[in-house]
Amino acid sequence: MSDLRIVPVLLCGGSGTRLWPVSRKSFPKQFTPLLGTESLFQASARRMAGVASGNPGEQSEGLAFAPPVVVTGADYRFVVAEQLLEAGIEPGTVLIEPSARNTAPAVLAAALHALAGDPDAVLLVAPSDHVIPDAAAFRAAVARGLPAVAEGRLVTFGIAPDRAETGYGWLELAAQPDGDGPVPLTRFIEKPDAPRAEEMLAAGNFLWNAGIFLFAAKDIVAAFERHAPGLIKPVTAALAQARTDLGFLRLDAEAWSGATAESLDYAVMEKADSLSVVPFRGAWSDLGSWDAVAQEMPGDGRGAVTSGPALAIDCDRTLLRAESEDQELVGIGLRDLIVVAMPDAVLVADRSRAQDVKLVVERLKAKKAKQAESFARDHRPWGHYETIALSNRFQVKRIVVKPGAALSLQSHLHRSEHWIVVSGTARVTVGDEVTLLTENQSVYVPLGAVHRMENPGRVPMVLIEVQTGAYLGEDDIVRYEDVYARGQVSDG
Repeated sequence: MSDLRIVPVLLCGGSGTRLWPVSRKSFPKQFTPLLGTESLFQASARRMAGVASGNPGEQSEGLAFAPPVVVTGADYRFVVAEQLLEAGIEPGTVLIEPSARNTAPAVLAAALHALAGDPDAVLLVAPSDHVIPDAAAFRAAVARGLPAVAEGRLVTFGIAPDRAETGYGWLELAAQPDGDGPVPLTRFIEKPDAPRAEEMLAAGNFLWNAGIFLFAAKDIVAAFERHAPGLIKPVTAALAQARTDLGFLRLDAEAWSGATAESLDYAVMEKADSLSVVPFRGAWSDLGSWDAVAQEMPGDGRGAVTSGPALAIDCDRTLLRAESEDQELVGIGLRDLIVVAMPDAVLVADRSRAQDVKLVVERLKAKKAKQAESFARDHRPWGHYETIALSNRFQVKRIVVKPGAALSLQSHLHRSEHWIVVSGTARVTVGDEVTLLTENQSVYVPLGAVHRMENPGRVPMVLIEVQTGAYLGEDDIVRYEDVYARGQVSDG
């Protein structure tokens, strides 16, 4: 396998509801810099690219990596592209799922896609929201799994447990690990209760299930054919009828809808008899709760952890996190609490109830609160906007347009708009007239006028938009031209 180039497959779906309010459906946790300055997705892409510089194909720990395949939803495609660009990583393919179908169809689509290009392709499949600080140790574990892959086995990675964790699934090994080489897997175990977790921790032949896999594409496809044959036809058809969309590969929606939503573990891995586990003894976390986030952050001598403009006074085992520089979050005499403050939502929870934060999202959705799934800041391929004020018949937005980016050529049926440039330069089209506006200049866009906003400069352009009209919804738009090939009726 000396000429082997491993194809990383990054699964980039999910809404991360247990990290609400920082993680929401419109911008989930994998894209957020929860620890440090880069997002979990960017850190995962670097780790699986093989080098700190992020240049795919370079050698690392005796391995070579092909450009990654990313499987994500349509709403996140531009975020994926932008964050990979920022990380200096060129993707191989970004596969767009028309709808969420869990990990089994996603992995099968990636495997079939890789197999079409290389019959000997080997895939390294991982979620994009895990934390593994020692990337070199992780890649060394991957190298230890390759001999088992060469024998036609499916390899998963188990984390050496340091506590009786009830929030993770576990793996039962056929024997206690003798070193760090692959060990046959006996079975998968769902999240246990506390007594069972204590028993497994003491036994020594149980590891946490990391949900990371290494296998030849042909072997995992054969496993699907044997254990989940019902997925083969719809996923194969979705890939065969896929279309290229601005550098993304969009799977066919009609064919994809025929695939059942199943996890890779449930559909294939729990039924396969050719699995091996490579123990990984380095630090790892899936950041599945605010408690897990707190454990990854440095605290004071009393276990108080702060992030952003937050201050802990006489607090024990408490996380205080403020997300806006305009805030000052202060805790006094708190014990075992999680406090996360954002401009539009605040979470206060007992630390022992960290796993229950996902219930908040369900309750907020039931009461139709926009904070359940959306942020005040809305990310778009051209930049972002946030609502500053909203009331009857008017809305004020702060809009940031990236250098060289442009909003669609559009019109509105129910509102007019006033644009005031705060910084940068805007090229504005209103009807047949094109105007270049700089700081402190403004323009009026009458109701029904065809218009466009562009940033021809080299720095971000910021403007204030004041909307007035009978209806201010984001679906009041008719799009005529769009460099991002979005549908006719949408936003921005």
